[in-house]
Amino acid sequence: MSAWCCVVIMVSTISTGVLSPAPMNAEVKEAYDRQYWYAQAQETLQKRLQYATGKNPVAKNVILVVGDGMSLTTATAARILRGQRRGQSGEDTDLVWDTFPAVALAKTYNVDAQTGESSACATALLCGVKARYETLGLDAGGRFNNCASTINSKVTSLIDWAHDAGKSSGIVTTARITHATPAALYAHAPSRYWEDDSRVPPTVRRDCKDIALQLVENEPGKSINVIMGGGRRHFLPNVTPDPEHKNREGRRLDGRNLAEDWAREKKRRHLRAQYIHTREQLAKLDPRTVDYLLGLFEYSHMEFNAERGAIADTEDGTHSEGNAKAEDPSLADMTRAALSILTKNDKGFFLLLEGGRIDHAHHYNNPYRALDETLELETALLAALEKVNPAETLIVVTADHGHVMTFGGQATPRGHPILGSDTVPSDIDGLKYTTLLYGTGPGHSEPRALPFNGTSSMSVDAVHAAAVPRQWSTHGGEDVPIYALGPMATVLFTGVVEQSYIPHAIAYAACLAHQARRCMETAFNFTKPQIKIPSCVPPEVSSVSAPDETRNDASNGRRVIVASSVMSDERGTRTSAVAPLMTDLYLIIIALYFTVSAAKNSLSESITSGLNNEIL
Repeated sequence: MSAWCCVVIMVSTISTGVLSPAPMNAEVKEAYDRQYWYAQAQETLQKRLQYATGKNPVAKNVILVVGDGMSLTTATAARILRGQRRGQSGEDTDLVWDTFPAVALAKTYNVDAQTGESSACATALLCGVKARYETLGLDAGGRFNNCASTINSKVTSLIDWAHDAGKSSGIVTTARITHATPAALYAHAPSRYWEDDSRVPPTVRRDCKDIALQLVENEPGKSINVIMGGGRRHFLPNVTPDPEHKNREGRRLDGRNLAEDWAREKKRRHLRAQYIHTREQLAKLDPRTVDYLLGLFEYSHMEFNAERGAIADTEDGTHSEGNAKAEDPSLADMTRAALSILTKNDKGFFLLLEGGRIDHAHHYNNPYRALDETLELETALLAALEKVNPAETLIVVTADHGHVMTFGGQATPRGHPILGSDTVPSDIDGLKYTTLLYGTGPGHSEPRALPFNGTSSMSVDAVHAAAVPRQWSTHGGEDVPIYALGPMATVLFTGVVEQSYIPHAIAYAACLAHQARRCMETAFNFTKPQIKIPSCVPPEVSSVSAPDETRNDASNGRRVIVASSVMSDERGTRTSAVAPLMTDLYLIIIALYFTVSAAKNSLSESITSGLNNEIL
């Protein structure tokens, strides 16, 4: 009996080891790596292609319009403001993208963040792969501030894909050209803040280039035809005064003037290039003699539209008499100049057009500037539509993330000023409130601030009330709108999609990169194709400084955001469970064999002993 008990106990013990997961000797592979997002986008694409007609239009050109922080509430309020500036009630006014035939919604969460952050959202929007909070141009393998993590995590972008197809490319923005959204098209950085070498840890400056340097020296940055925006400070050395703000200097520590280096490199390659930094220079530009243009029109971000041509601020933010700055070119001015160069390419072009300062105004709880910048973005898009043929140009308008501005009132009449206070005061404290409010930000006060007297107009600098005090308002986590016009727009941009789907849909419409095979087919093929992932960007990190960066990462004081979906901190391969399983099965068989043999011997001895007792 005791022998059989041993059998049961041994089998139960060994079986538990077989059924339990084998310990991982190597780190688990990222659950949401680039293959996951490419496959997910392909599945979404195939679902929409089921409703396609027999026609197969191809987009020769692509214009991607991004309103940074342009939530659906922002678009609605801007539409009303546009109408009211025309003397209308505003609610029935249409912005140009309101007339587009295709509308969808995009989910903006990041791999490790519920509410999207700009650089990670830009990576999804421009590279087709969702990323980690505050990383840039990297998949989920990239870690914030960790240079070594970029070795195998760099991803290609829409500009890479356009260049491979022989198209021209351009970036036009009102933010710094090295800022989160535009930088995702050409840079790969474990921190969005590495805009120049002064922000990169000294131990890894040789191995991880700063964002501005990548634009000038690396592909695809150095092959971009048109680059216009702000951010001169990241291109100038710290001993060189800014050409416009003489009391400010560059921020680079390597002593290089990257604007001059950019021009020299183009001259060495016998390319027709020009560097400019004023509106007057842009106005005199002859697109027939220029194929490459770098325009850096501001020390940092370009001025808000409301401030263009005003008195310049000093370094401490105060006004200085006699320091009148030259007026920055408008977003529409830059758009027209960009297209005059890009449209020369018979193979087409890709253009990113960003209203980058919508987001900044929202962070200040300042809806006047946020809405005004949204209308400036619309004006730029109208300028673009005058220069392209929508039949061969795919135009996609969207946002990288939302904001926490709300819009509401109690029986507010039609035509009521969108920036004014509601007609009915609060039924709790009897005080007035504006119809545009914020969830968080600097507009919070105790007791709460009251709107200005009157409802017909609000100050440009008015800060609207916020429910929760913060130095700056947070982003919004809601879905953002997608508006599309042009080839395949009504097929590809419908329903609710992942933000990372957008560049794959654009690639399909324009036959770029892994979607280029469509142009070789005579009809739609609804079978699931093999997905060829664009090759990784060559790593820049050496094995010498990588360990130092890894050691320093834990002590940099930066918070670490971890989501339950993240399976590992590294990109190692998953250990196979087949070998341990077979080993455990062999152990069971061997244990059973010896146990049964022991039981037989014990039983035989018992029988022999019984017989002997009977004989005696």
